[in-house]
Amino acid sequence: MINYEGTVALVTGGASGIGAALAHGLSARGADVVVADRQGDLAKEVAAALPRPGLAIECDLSDAAECARVVNEAFAWKGRLDLVAANAGFGRRKKMMEEDFGADTMSLFAVNMFAPFRMAQAYGAALAGTGRRGRLMITGSENSLSLPAAVMRSRLGAYGASKHGVLIMAEWLKEELGGEVMDVHVLMPGGVYTPLIARNVPDPKDLPPEMGVIMPEECARIALKGLDLGLFYIPTHKHIGDDIRPRADGVWEAIKALGLS
Repeated sequence: MINYEGTVALVTGGASGIGAALAHGLSARGADVVVADRQGDLAKEVAAALPRPGLAIECDLSDAAECARVVNEAFAWKGRLDLVAANAGFGRRKKMMEEDFGADTMSLFAVNMFAPFRMAQAYGAALAGTGRRGRLMITGSENSLSLPAAVMRSRLGAYGASKHGVLIMAEWLKEELGGEVMDVHVLMPGGVYTPLIARNVPDPKDLPPEMGVIMPEECARIALKGLDLGLFYIPTHKHIGDDIRPRADGVWEAIKALGLS
């Protein structure tokens, strides 16, 4: 188990849900935590309530310039930054045939897909010359790997595309870094009881067991265990492995049909 005593961690989207749970989990292990979120007042509440009271930063990561500002402010707080949990993100429900690819969709891609890598660039620049190695964990989704059975007919095409993009860009980043500068990890949560679900189902006891929804604290526990183990892929549910099989099977069927085997 990693001991975070004396380290600094930045968690974006840290004012609620998975982000708040990550902030608490890291703080409980000894980290000084920076909670960054669009909801500035809520970020302050979360930061103040941590086992080791942290720093709150209000930000809007759809603005490209904000990504570097947040990283640099987090680094300046204690003169170091040991972990960036690029967790901020949001969803959008729209049928693909009705998607207008307007400002709302572009904002979704800016926050979900581009912001983690803008932050990675700023983080790498901040680490340069310090002699310290960083760690970056980006929150993807079960949608990073497939169209999960649990969310079919949920109109998540643009959201799914943004999370697909997170995974391949993280794979490229890991490859290009070649083990230098920072370790890279991708958290891929399945169903988690975040405010998005809570708005429709106020009491988690009313969730059908077959949905397999877990609480944010359990998601954070799995995420931190994945970091302990040095995993690149950090899934939170077994069904995520099952959901990718139809895609792989479909490709192999096409290979056989085309006579490429």
